[in-house]
Amino acid sequence: MEKTRWAVLGPGTISGDFVTGLRSSEFGVLHAVGSSDAGRAAAFAEQHGAAASGTYDDVLTRDDVDAVYIGTVHTTHAELAIRVLEAGKAVLCEKPVTPTADETARVLAAAAESGRPFVEAFKQRFGPFADLLRTIVTEGELGEVREVVAAFGYDQHPRTGRAFDPALAGGAILDVGCYPTSLAVEVARLTGRSALPAEFSEVTAERVNGVDADTTATLTIGDLAVELRTAVIREMPGAAVIRCERGEIVLPDAWGSRIESPSSLILRSGGEERMLTAPTVQPMGAEADAVSRALAEGRAEAPEMPWADTALIAEISTRWLEKARG
Repeated sequence: MEKTRWAVLGPGTISGDFVTGLRSSEFGVLHAVGSSDAGRAAAFAEQHGAAASGTYDDVLTRDDVDAVYIGTVHTTHAELAIRVLEAGKAVLCEKPVTPTADETARVLAAAAESGRPFVEAFKQRFGPFADLLRTIVTEGELGEVREVVAAFGYDQHPRTGRAFDPALAGGAILDVGCYPTSLAVEVARLTGRSALPAEFSEVTAERVNGVDADTTATLTIGDLAVELRTAVIREMPGAAVIRCERGEIVLPDAWGSRIESPSSLILRSGGEERMLTAPTVQPMGAEADAVSRALAEGRAEAPEMPWADTALIAEISTRWLEKARG
């Protein structure tokens, strides 16, 4: 398969992590960097060895760019994603696609219209560990899946910057709470519940500087019970438990890092434990390769991150935010 020529929009920290991951990918190579500030783009391109740089318009009008990674702040994703799709290029958009379900629907409509690949960058969805988890859930060794409990949180000091800025869609739910939400949505789809609406029963929230800083949501997707916890003012183990009819699937490290994917899960049943492991990969490289495969095969979606999941994650996040705001 020919190499996918990637452009990065937004020369920030997470884009630097993506470029590092791209070096570990099988099919991708960094070719261009775009920014609202052409000087920043040029400096990032020089640092990471990209052949071209410029403004967003400069990059999007190039005919030697196949796919674009969007690593800008949440509030700019929708406009940039639609522009990239209209330019006829594939998109890997950093999560969340947008801060609201309505905006996300607009992006997905543009993706459908363009016919180009569009993938939301939930890195834990890609690679051998993700495949192992999907197999365990769908094969039903422990019986019917009944509940998902998942958390992701960190303690940021000082309480400033993007995560604490309402104008930039800051707060825990969109920053890291979307990871537990993504897991619950995937489990719901794998067990035939994702076509059913999500119903919230309780949301608790502590607000700091106008954003959701520590919050828990209890809800159901069909008859799947879900408990989600997230924070930007409190450390939480990045763990999850999928409770089943005859035991549970424990994910001690459910999300991995930007450098390495998760590697192990534990099956608990009848008082016994069994650990299963999978090879680790560079997860940001793996998500880039999913876009490359979609391009090569003429698909608009990646099976690891279908658009229906993106839409439901956005719906749940939007309603969680509304309830957390009181």
